[in-house]
Amino acid sequence: MDLAVLLPALTSILAFVFSAALFDQWLERRRGFQLTWALGMLFFGIASGCEAIGAALGWNDAVYRTWYLTGAVWTAAWLGLGTALLLGRTRFGYAYAALVLLGGLITFFARNRYPDAGSLAALLLIGALVVALAIAVETYFQNERWPQIAALAVIAASAVAAVFAFTQPLIGGGVALDPQTQIPTGEAIPHSERLMSLLLNIPGGLSLALGALFSAYIFMPKRRALDYSLDPGQPGDQFMFNIFLAVVAIPVNFLVSLPGAVMALVTGRIHSRVPATLLIGFGAIVASSTDALSRLGSTDLFQVGKFVGVVLIFAGFLVSIEAFREIRIPFTGRVLRAGRQERVAHTGSIANRGS
Repeated sequence: MDLAVLLPALTSILAFVFSAALFDQWLERRRGFQLTWALGMLFFGIASGCEAIGAALGWNDAVYRTWYLTGAVWTAAWLGLGTALLLGRTRFGYAYAALVLLGGLITFFARNRYPDAGSLAALLLIGALVVALAIAVETYFQNERWPQIAALAVIAASAVAAVFAFTQPLIGGGVALDPQTQIPTGEAIPHSERLMSLLLNIPGGLSLALGALFSAYIFMPKRRALDYSLDPGQPGDQFMFNIFLAVVAIPVNFLVSLPGAVMALVTGRIHSRVPATLLIGFGAIVASSTDALSRLGSTDLFQVGKFVGVVLIFAGFLVSIEAFREIRIPFTGRVLRAGRQERVAHTGSIANRGS
């Protein structure tokens, strides 16, 4: 079988299996992030399936539009939203708000590349500003509603993107394929849809990666080379200083903590969520990087990158304490791996895998 068919077919099958496992866990535990991740992986599987169908049977209008909507617009947005729901009780809301604002700014500055979108870029920037501000304010007051604001924004933007995807004519009247690799590109997609993909992909993909690294940082043995506080009770000027300091302090503290984390991993004393979330983060980076290269016109590594990305993310979720209390055959109740107790290295407390 041609690799152009085999790789996306394998990616699609793995994503569908992953989606089913997550949906099964949601049926058991009813945690919102599990259902959201299940939808994100379902979209991933549909997009990769479209690639396999297009390579095997030829591309048509419906397959091409579905491929772009589910893969380039919805997948990263919904996986990132799942991370927001998972970390809703933390200060990760500040990071998510910043990423939403970044997505709005990049979308606005990309408007000259997509002139047919008209004034949409300005409207999307205004919407991103409003959503980012609302999320930041809710996070500041330590309310757990900020993921709900993020969810409403993603749902609304996803619905608008679906309308754009299937109501506007393709540019040039047909499917756009890379002439060398025959892998589809977004060149024929209407400009309004491409702006929507920027707005949803940037906060979605980056929040999945950064959220995974943030989770690893929480659970790993830590050294604080730079100290900071995000306590909302402090004076406003001091709080703003600490916000900017945290942008530097968290990566620095993460790096200086790595030797201790490696030692804890070697001796078996590290919490399983640390290697799990690192795998998720690396997988998100690989998948997002190949998507970015495709947008810039390079599709050579597109299918390989997506396959490697979903393998890494799947491996990470399988050992994540937040995703799985136990490993079961979906919808059967048959347990392949029961939950276990493990010690959280930085607090000394005991945490169940399903907590």
